[in-house]
Amino acid sequence: MAVKIAALTRFPIKGLSGQTLETVTLEPGQGFPGDRRFGFARPNSGFDPADPKPLPKGKFYMLARDAALALLDTEYDDDTGILSLSTDDISARFDIGTADGKHQASQFLKTYLTLPDDETPQLHEASPHRFTDVSVDSVEMMNAISIINRDSVEAFSQAIGQAVDPRRFRGNIQLSGLPPFAELDMVGKEMTLGSVRLKIVKRTRRCPATEVNLETGERDMKTPRLLREHYSHMDMGVYAQVLTGGVLSADSVVDVA
Repeated sequence: MAVKIAALTRFPIKGLSGQTLETVTLEPGQGFPGDRRFGFARPNSGFDPADPKPLPKGKFYMLARDAALALLDTEYDDDTGILSLSTDDISARFDIGTADGKHQASQFLKTYLTLPDDETPQLHEASPHRFTDVSVDSVEMMNAISIINRDSVEAFSQAIGQAVDPRRFRGNIQLSGLPPFAELDMVGKEMTLGSVRLKIVKRTRRCPATEVNLETGERDMKTPRLLREHYSHMDMGVYAQVLTGGVLSADSVVDVA
């Protein structure tokens, strides 16, 4: 079976839901466009937008600690700077291209998470800085793209006897048709997706963020522990760097030879 792109997703706000894309243009050495461009920092995080430096992910609000974030639908419009956050019960829009809009969005998150008065999130942007988990490794890794193999997720599902949503693993690119866990053995190798050439640079070690059910906002699966029990590691997916840019679309054919 041919290997193809099954989904393209960006995550505008670190820790919040993703936006599915039909096409995306990748540039050499650059990350997934618009991905992890913003982050809600915790109080006294130490992040300075005027002098951005990578911080551990625990300095931000994210699924590993704040499971309720899974229920927030996120839409960000690059052209207008409008961020829309909504659940089944609430909806709000913010112009986060302005300081006031960032402040209002931060207050919204504080109310949504029922945080105490002395704990107010701070929405930051410092492009071209990205709030990726592996930004602490290097600038190159900050711009790495995450890839998930749906066939690996399906094999994991069968192994544990429970359906696993591949979206739990928050990949920019989901592939289908690749043998289960073949991607883990491709570190150091190249992969061609349409006209785009990538180099696989690192396996993705999973954290408690993947325990959260994206439909219920509950922690209902000990994902890292189950991976370790069944495969003697906690890896699902890989990171890749863009060597040759181009346009990707859903159903683009992938060459892993």
